[in-house]
Amino acid sequence: MNFKKLLKKITPNFLLDWYHYAWALAGAVFYGFPSRKLTVIGVTGTSGKSTTVDFITRILEEAHSTSSRQAINKVVSNSSIRFKVGQKEWRNEVKMGMPGRFFMHKLLSQGVKAGCNYAVLEVTSEGIKQHRHRFINFDTAVFTNLTPEHIESHGSFENYRNEKLKLFTATANIHVINADDENAKYFIAIPAKKVITFGMQRAAEVKAEQVMFADGISFFVGGVEIHLNLIGKFNVYNALAAITVARAYGVSLEICKKALAKATGIPGRMEIVAQKPLVVVDYAHTPEQLKQAYESLQPKPLVCVLGSCGGGRDKWKRPVLGNIAARYCKEIIVTNEDPYDEDPIDIINQVAAEAGGNVHKIVDRKEAIQKAIQLAKPEDAVIITGKGSESVMCLEHGKRIAWDDRQIARDVAR
Repeated sequence: MNFKKLLKKITPNFLLDWYHYAWALAGAVFYGFPSRKLTVIGVTGTSGKSTTVDFITRILEEAHSTSSRQAINKVVSNSSIRFKVGQKEWRNEVKMGMPGRFFMHKLLSQGVKAGCNYAVLEVTSEGIKQHRHRFINFDTAVFTNLTPEHIESHGSFENYRNEKLKLFTATANIHVINADDENAKYFIAIPAKKVITFGMQRAAEVKAEQVMFADGISFFVGGVEIHLNLIGKFNVYNALAAITVARAYGVSLEICKKALAKATGIPGRMEIVAQKPLVVVDYAHTPEQLKQAYESLQPKPLVCVLGSCGGGRDKWKRPVLGNIAARYCKEIIVTNEDPYDEDPIDIINQVAAEAGGNVHKIVDRKEAIQKAIQLAKPEDAVIITGKGSESVMCLEHGKRIAWDDRQIARDVAR
């Protein structure tokens, strides 16, 4: 155990809590409380945060480009995929959707200096738990959905949900909520000046109708047809969340339509990396995410590569992931995925335990991807899940090695 982990283990929780809070305040003071000079939109939930951040950013930027006014919509944003300040963007290499307190305030300060007027931030439960959202002046809070994740870290699903709710208690102006999620009632109950719901199934202020999944995704909102050059029912919800935010700030549906039509997806989110056979890389790492990823490729027969993160993270989900793969995949390859200090074989065996008889256990992830593509027939789809566009794999003793599922799959499929 390294010194940092040991210190964390022996330090009382209340002292850790005050430590995180103090650093959040220090970061805000050091950078001059930059969020006060921005309209800040925070996006939280289990799935869809990065894509929703991307969609909101696109729409706000499109609203400027089609406007005759002198006001310029420049956006600063963070997500598990990338950071963006106006036209400058760079890859997120830190494996955290919401990095530390000084980082967040520095990013917002860079946005202010670049002339940005909006900030769109991915807000994670771990970030909230460690007060990374503190002293950020949120104008809008967005709830995408909620399914079990990070249960070991938070202690229970209820605690996990309560961390997400804290973003809404810290945001007094606009709340944007997925009405179709069974946890919506907890978020709706938190008062705000304006609460706006979106969805497909239940009553909502912004609703997708006539949803069709052919040649991408098409649906109508308020009589305007929206088209996405993407796949997956979940992307309807991501788009609805972004449209709802945009409408709250007076952006027309026509501008939303134009911006979303240009979206070709974000790296590692149901990203097609080869066509013959069809090879898709996705970040899905929770049971619900995996299920939705598999369903989005039906009726194609699936050859599936999956694993589960180590370091004691969400051990409960490992056999669940294997069980889902058994239900959807004709061939299953269970492999290594960020084992940290755990034995990769133990993790693989836990996932494979419920994956049925037709499972291949291959520790080397590159070899696993090669095996999947070799097994696939022309009519099949190979789907590689768990890491998405992540650029490193985390091994024992803090070691990291360069990694890219997408590039490996491209090289193999040539």
